[in-house]
Amino acid sequence: MVLMNKDAQMRAAINQKLIETGERERLKELLRAKLIECGWKDQLKAHCKGN
Repeated sequence: MVLMNKDAQMRAAINQKLIETGERERLKELLRAKLIECGWKDQLKAHCKGN
């Protein structure tokens, strides 16, 4: 068994609950939509192309 500090244990427990409830995917989709809405995706693409 791997020993984890309390912060790591708390993060793991929260992540597990988010996965079990489906909230993790919902939050990922919400974040993706907000980043696209504010133009972040286009800005990042332009930055990577060197524009």
